[in-house]
Amino acid sequence: QVRLQESGPDLVKPSQTLSLTCAVSGGSITTNYYYWKWIRQSPGKGLEWIGYIAYSGDTDYSASFRGRTSISRDPSKNQITLQLTSVTPEDTAVYFCAVRSGVPFRPGIDYSDPDDYIFRGQGIQVTVSS
Repeated sequence: QVRLQESGPDLVKPSQTLSLTCAVSGGSITTNYYYWKWIRQSPGKGLEWIGYIAYSGDTDYSASFRGRTSISRDPSKNQITLQLTSVTPEDTAVYFCAVRSGVPFRPGIDYSDPDDYIFRGQGIQVTVSS
């Protein structure tokens, strides 16, 4: 069974960059054809897809986050990283990393459903406040 564990700061100031790490165990982040997602749940809102990094290293991002989001990976540590720049209080949320299996990557492949995953971490609460 794949286990995912998020880590990072629980408090970030507005305009700063949020950086979160997802440590993966029980499976390799380069395994065909796994897609590693970041999703979040803001107070009073449903799950929101941020983006994914594929087993191949290819990435895709929600239009809502494109331009200020970067997802990367470190295969040597079996970790996925999320960076979100210029945060505002509206970025206060519980952030989750999750994984789904899929098909070989091709540009435009749509895995944006935030409820579509086979394993998910417990999440980390991040508050953006001065």
